[in-house]
Amino acid sequence: MESHSQLWERCLKIFQDILPAEQFDAWFKPVTSVSYVDNKLTVMVPSPFFVEQLEERYFNLLCHTLRKVYGANVKLYYHYNQVNNEPSTGITIGSSKPSPAVAPKPGATSNPFQQQELHDIDAQLNPRYTFENYCSSVCNRVARSIGEAIGNDPRCKTFNPLFLFGAPGVGKTHLIQAIGIRVKEINPQNRVLYITSRLFESQYTTAVRNGKINDFINFYQSIDTLIIDDIQDLIGKQSTQNTFYHIFDHLLRNQKQLILASDCCPSKMEGMEERLLSRFKRGMTAELERPDFDLRKEVLRQKAEQDGLELPDDVLGFIASNVTDSIRELEGIVVSLIAHATVLNQDITLDLTRKVLANVVKLNKKQINFEIIAQEVANYYKIDPDQIFTKSRKREISDARQMVMFMAKKHTNMPFTAIGTRLARTHATVLYACKNIEERLGFEKQLQNDVSKIENALLN
Repeated sequence: MESHSQLWERCLKIFQDILPAEQFDAWFKPVTSVSYVDNKLTVMVPSPFFVEQLEERYFNLLCHTLRKVYGANVKLYYHYNQVNNEPSTGITIGSSKPSPAVAPKPGATSNPFQQQELHDIDAQLNPRYTFENYCSSVCNRVARSIGEAIGNDPRCKTFNPLFLFGAPGVGKTHLIQAIGIRVKEINPQNRVLYITSRLFESQYTTAVRNGKINDFINFYQSIDTLIIDDIQDLIGKQSTQNTFYHIFDHLLRNQKQLILASDCCPSKMEGMEERLLSRFKRGMTAELERPDFDLRKEVLRQKAEQDGLELPDDVLGFIASNVTDSIRELEGIVVSLIAHATVLNQDITLDLTRKVLANVVKLNKKQINFEIIAQEVANYYKIDPDQIFTKSRKREISDARQMVMFMAKKHTNMPFTAIGTRLARTHATVLYACKNIEERLGFEKQLQNDVSKIENALLN
């Protein structure tokens, strides 16, 4: 009488004769017979995903072959490694419903694809993307706090999975990589991997083509902290989503950390499998909003410092006022400024900045008139605006009046005569005031600061 192993070898011979070599090697060679008792055939497979693929691709071939070898009453059960008390699944060939699973016996053979000794991997993390150089503000404070909590204690699974979303260029990639870097700092043995979903899909396609899908799945199931960027790129990729679901589900059940980043929130991801979306939502979802003014200035300042520069405050304010959507774009502006200043052998001034930005973004044109200038100058010097229009010669009033003349000439199309008329002064007085301030700007730090702050108030 043939043993259960010999009977299964007969089945494998039939499969091998019918199928191309790469299909047989990928989907049948890994399957081993565990037992055959009372018409119940139990086989060991690597994973639930493997069962799903077998049933989807080769159900008719399985039915025909098993009935030929074992008889018409054979029932087939699949077993795979049990993790965290997950119920095993069984299926009865020829039945309209799956049969109850048979519990695995003590000492059962382990998953033949599971690596017994895991070696460290390249985490694919950019060493520049740390928490230390990640600029924080109200618009990203919640996401950053959660990210640091995960990085500082990888064992804490309160925020698992972590799903971050926001418009392109708001700092998602920097933040999720900063989490990975902190995890490695705290626990160097942690297997961390950062990857984009497009690269994941490319690897999956290659694995299917080369008959290495099991190796692909088992590699990803060995990761402790999996970080996937641009997860929205899997939308519409049904086969890749299906494989990712099994990897995702396996890692969650094994208390491994998953961190995902997307341009949109889960509720807007049409074309993504519902079972994936439900798992995306089971952890923590946090939005990175568009950078506010303070964050934009801080990003510019930090980028300039990294490049060995100190940008004038009026330049920082002007860029931050006009480049409002993307941190990535802000960093590009600094690079462009450096290049222009180097080639032209000029200092980085507000005028140079205006020229550079005019080629990159549509500048925000805020309407500035004489009344607005007078009001902002009065606010800055903490005086009543009406005092500027008086004959008073008090130093604080006179300085404010000259500043109004200077700003009006710089930021409006008013001629000297028109400015003088508004202030009951002569053309010559306005001309003198403007020249006086221009000359003093070259060496008076306080005046430079005054002009910068007033212009920021006018332009923002």
